[in-house]
Amino acid sequence: MSSKTPSELIYRLDDKPPILESFFAAIQHLLASFVGIVTPTLIIGSVLGLQEQLPYLISMALIASGIGTFVQAYKPFGIGAGMLCVQGTSFAFLGAILSAGFMARDAGGGPEEIIALITSLCFVGSFVQIGLSQFIPRLRKIVTPLVTGIVITSIGISLIKVGMTDLAGGLNNPDFGSPANLMLGFFVIAVIVLMNISSNNWVRLSSIVVGLVAGFGVAALTGMLTPSDLLPSAAISVPIPFKYGFNFELAAFIPLAVIYIISSVETTGDITANCVISGQPIAGESYIQRIKSGVLGDGINSMIAAVLNSFPNTTFSQNTGVIQLTGIASRHIGMYIAGILVFIGLFQGVGDILQQIPKPVLGGATLVMFGTVAAAGIKILASEYIDRRKMIIIAVSLGLGLGLALVPDIFAKTPDLIQNIFSSAAATAGLTAMLLSLILPELKEQE
Repeated sequence: MSSKTPSELIYRLDDKPPILESFFAAIQHLLASFVGIVTPTLIIGSVLGLQEQLPYLISMALIASGIGTFVQAYKPFGIGAGMLCVQGTSFAFLGAILSAGFMARDAGGGPEEIIALITSLCFVGSFVQIGLSQFIPRLRKIVTPLVTGIVITSIGISLIKVGMTDLAGGLNNPDFGSPANLMLGFFVIAVIVLMNISSNNWVRLSSIVVGLVAGFGVAALTGMLTPSDLLPSAAISVPIPFKYGFNFELAAFIPLAVIYIISSVETTGDITANCVISGQPIAGESYIQRIKSGVLGDGINSMIAAVLNSFPNTTFSQNTGVIQLTGIASRHIGMYIAGILVFIGLFQGVGDILQQIPKPVLGGATLVMFGTVAAAGIKILASEYIDRRKMIIIAVSLGLGLGLALVPDIFAKTPDLIQNIFSSAAATAGLTAMLLSLILPELKEQE
């Protein structure tokens, strides 16, 4: 199917497509976003040893995404962009969340204490985004494309280690690095790459999903999975607000707050792109108000996600591409997507099955996804004119951020407050980039 320009939209923003067309359009959006919604939770649960809680956490991630998508589409009480903005768990927060989880674990906390600290930090952090939503135009003067590009690049590169570790079999796996694990991981990468060089847009769009399914199938055929692993629970996941308790640590909160700032600016870009594809204005008072309401929706949705024991939500950029491919920009499709996500999330068996994805399969897929995040950051930086001032900002910010990812013990002998503030590579790079952007004078342009 060829790409469509806004003038070729079949259904515009406020149109109501027939039920059957709406349902199939919703399924296409789910194919593009489902892996992105559940993967951050899978990674957090795996790295922090939350295997027993993982099926429930996955269910809550799906339900939170469904509620968030509804808020953005329906715009209750003026909250939300009033557009087809699919919400999902954000990869951007992974580094800060894992650092907070490690802090809770090192203090002797068990799985419940770890989840309690993370969700509480995310809950309080959501108010940062809620507050910033009304100052987005001014915020973009501080969080420039240069800063955003540095942070997104840092997020992608720092997370590649997680994907590579899973590809080899997972941390502390006795078969770590075995030929079987490596071959399975590289097989998944090969499937994703081959699908991405296809000229068919839908094939490219579903590459991650197909790669995971293909890897899952090969693992089952080669004996990596047993039939008993594939028996899902029939339990219903009932949302319980703050099921694991509430806890808060200021030192662990600061890196998370930085990512909320960056996420707010990134959401502005995603909504703007959605406006372009959907034929809506990208200037003037109505546009500014839509951006403010959309970022406010992201903040409210992240708060709801935290209450439901899940992680921060954000507007997914890949679904803008689906609008372009289908020619359906109707926000009413968001209602269908929301309903399907909540329905799936109620069944804990979905989480049981996803938990059984072999580490090499998940690692192969996430390695490509994290590499794509890094490439997106590099693309933003490449769009900037890089003078000496910007070069030094990039050099110092990436040097400190990625240096921290490579040598995490660098602050081991500093006070706990310093260790926790600079525990995230992305937050360290972001803070450095914003500080240097403020204190380094602009260079006069020379012929």
